[in-house]
Amino acid sequence: MADGSLTGDGLGSQAMTAQQERTGWAVEEEPAPLEKALFPDEDSCSDCSNHDKPGSSLPSFVLEGKTHFPEIFQTSQLLFYERFRAYQDYILADCKASEVREFTAEFLEKVLEPSGWRAVWHTNVFEVLVEVTDVDFAALKAVVRLADPYLCESQVSSFTLECMNELLDLKEHRLPLQELWVVFDDSGIFDQTALAIEHVRFFYQNIWRSWDEEEEDEYDYFVRCVEPRLRLHYDILEDRVPSGLVVDYRNLLSQCEESYQTFLNLRSSLSNCNSDSEQENISMVEGLKLYSEIEQLKQKLKLIENPLLRYVFGYQKNSNIQAKGIRPNGQKVMHVVSSTMMTGLLQSLLRDRLCQEPCKEETEIQFHSDPLSAINACYEGDTVIVCPGHYTVHGTFSIADSIELEGYGLPDDIVIEKRGKGDTFVDCTGVDIKISGIKFIQHDAVEGILIIHRGKTTLENCVLQCETTGVTVRTSAEFLMKNSDLYGAKGAGIEIYPGSKCTLSDNEIHHCKEGILIKDFLDEHYDIPKISMVNNVIHNNEGYGVVLVKPTIFSDLQENVQDETEEDRALKIPTSEEAGTAERVDLEELIQCATGKMELYARSSLSEQVEGNCEIVNELVAASTQKGQMKKKRLSELGITQADDNLMSQEMFVSIVGNQFKWNGKGSFGTFLF
Repeated sequence: MADGSLTGDGLGSQAMTAQQERTGWAVEEEPAPLEKALFPDEDSCSDCSNHDKPGSSLPSFVLEGKTHFPEIFQTSQLLFYERFRAYQDYILADCKASEVREFTAEFLEKVLEPSGWRAVWHTNVFEVLVEVTDVDFAALKAVVRLADPYLCESQVSSFTLECMNELLDLKEHRLPLQELWVVFDDSGIFDQTALAIEHVRFFYQNIWRSWDEEEEDEYDYFVRCVEPRLRLHYDILEDRVPSGLVVDYRNLLSQCEESYQTFLNLRSSLSNCNSDSEQENISMVEGLKLYSEIEQLKQKLKLIENPLLRYVFGYQKNSNIQAKGIRPNGQKVMHVVSSTMMTGLLQSLLRDRLCQEPCKEETEIQFHSDPLSAINACYEGDTVIVCPGHYTVHGTFSIADSIELEGYGLPDDIVIEKRGKGDTFVDCTGVDIKISGIKFIQHDAVEGILIIHRGKTTLENCVLQCETTGVTVRTSAEFLMKNSDLYGAKGAGIEIYPGSKCTLSDNEIHHCKEGILIKDFLDEHYDIPKISMVNNVIHNNEGYGVVLVKPTIFSDLQENVQDETEEDRALKIPTSEEAGTAERVDLEELIQCATGKMELYARSSLSEQVEGNCEIVNELVAASTQKGQMKKKRLSELGITQADDNLMSQEMFVSIVGNQFKWNGKGSFGTFLF
């Protein structure tokens, strides 16, 4: 059987380095001559083969197995920019999805040798050597015959020469080009043929989706579909996407393919039914449900394929950490972390933390050289004291019990640095977790620095130097952050999910992609988050200080609501003065209810900071009100006339006062429509 190189799942280290240096170059350069563009740089592929053969610029490899096949062109290790340029400039250009096959056929006619070359027909069951006698460009198939001598490698012994001839007869000796691997030829004549087939094979294996032709048939197919899927493929290869998100993507893709195939079969059966039959009516309902399911799956796939949306919506990993509970003997242990312990430090520690007051019971103290081992040894109610020092860890802090993790000293003196690619830095699922006085530094990360899945986590007097996203507060989780400094996130500094509770007081959030991102909570299954923001300084973020994510349909609904309001006004015919007074009263009631203790009053000139606070309140009150209207509409459709008029009693914002928004690239507050 062939080795893993046939699948193109890996890249050499030198190839990856070259790709990182040159990704995105093709957007601004003029298309090169066709022959030159198809060939990868010699240095980028020089490590793929031990051959130094004149004429051919491509490397080669030998299939593993008992059968001695001739050498094959090695084309699966092309770099991102090589594939990007080939698809953008020479194969697909600005074609529609419905024109992909036509454009591909035209491209192959220009570069593919029509006959006279050999290839290995590769399937999941066997490999067999064939000779190409002709090419059907329109069908993307080659006309072949078995090579002499007959060479075949199979998992079963039943593929004799006669059986293989019968199989080819059934296929009319026409095989898909993507199933052919061109036999190496050192003359260089068949290099373009091998590369062209590689581009076709890669496209239909990794880029093309069976439903693409039924999508919007516009001229931006490359921009909408090819480029994001190609980037995602290489991001996965280079470990830039969380492993859990990769699994989710592949599962979604499999589900969508299966549902789409079922939909096609159902649609085909409907065309053969009598138009008035009961079975057709049932099938129509099933078809509508399938269509809705497929659209939802496709939307989820697009969110993952888009690198920006991938950060915005994040990866909802389910933490499987199990809490240990109370120690069997019922005692609580104090864990002390220090790489070295001087006498002065020990005396101070005993005075300040270990012997603060006479103890009724003896307290067990355990010493650890690193914080990760201390956390792994904790049970419910334990305390971990980290002494000054710089600690490097290579694993995740998985905290499932209610413990306290505190630094003994200033945060800049107690640094915990995470090295190596992996998941989250700190993963919290405990009922009541307290973290204080520590600086966390994240490197080479794929996921955020702190995730609260459930329970309550308090972060006080800490510094978070992020790599990807910062803190993520999941649904039903509670997060309290006080007197802390968060910066450096490539996504949002803090992501707040629907149904969560987040209290931010006297913090700095700066130099992130976005400061605070509030996820879409308009879905009927979501609860409004409860958020308090007091005296925070949110500055120098690339985008907005605070961003609300909501669906595009929300804007349409707002317009509809405005239209309905205008109709109501026309029916009631109020005076303009009465209408204006009513509007002011309603808005004041909504804002006062939403902000709880926050007292609103008008000022002739508002400062930038106050404007930012009010802008956030007004926008989120509108969003919350819209959610209430949507809820009422759904209830009325179900025949339920009594709806909760006091939607804002959920107190989305307990308090928004004293926050300062400075030097954020796009302003203090914005919305992200999807």
